[in-house]
Amino acid sequence: MADGLPVALLYDAIDSVQSFVNVFVYIYTLLILAYIITSWVRLPYSPWLNRIQRFLYDVCEPYLRLFRRILPTFGPLDLSPLVAVVVLVILGRVINTLLGRPH
Repeated sequence: MADGLPVALLYDAIDSVQSFVNVFVYIYTLLILAYIITSWVRLPYSPWLNRIQRFLYDVCEPYLRLFRRILPTFGPLDLSPLVAVVVLVILGRVINTLLGRPH
């Protein structure tokens, strides 16, 4: 019975990390979507809305900037959020697949 305890703890830790990765990818995708929507829509000035927009900018812009450096510009069309979300989802699946191998 005691021999199976470390293995069970390892599987529990792996499941926790996989859950964290899934939630992180989901939340960060939602943040990118909210950032895109707030950049399209001009909202009336409000200190709270300004703080939300600033938070979204501070969280999303460094990640999106990585892809803006690589991707060519298509006039007013910015494809970096789309590519960033696809890369994020693929990276999340790769991490979960690698963590799922010991099972």
